[in-house]
Amino acid sequence: MENIVLTIHLILALCLIGVVLLQRSEGGGLGMGGGGGTMSARGAATALGKMTWGLAIAFICTSIWLTVIAAQNTSDSSVLDRLGTSGAPVTDGDQSPSVPELGGDLLPPPTAAPDASLPPRAE
Repeated sequence: MENIVLTIHLILALCLIGVVLLQRSEGGGLGMGGGGGTMSARGAATALGKMTWGLAIAFICTSIWLTVIAAQNTSDSSVLDRLGTSGAPVTDGDQSPSVPELGGDLLPPPTAAPDASLPPRAE
């Protein structure tokens, strides 16, 4: 369901961008304005304005809907629950504790044991 709403949301965003770019610049700041077409300037502005309002309302509704869906999906769990690990690591005698594989190639290399031939540092 979330993927469907997200797809609709993205389509609405692209359509809203297109409709806003089609509108005539009334301030004259960015464009030359102009150009006669089959529709009058006032009629085109009204139709594009209504379309912009409709797309904007639909965009806001899908934004709220996606927020509600995301809140429902994350309300009952935490990040630690998703890892699938239980509290403290279990040790078996001399074996090292079990560590989940969460990207072992990103972890720093293990440190070597201190050399026994060196005298202890004075502090």
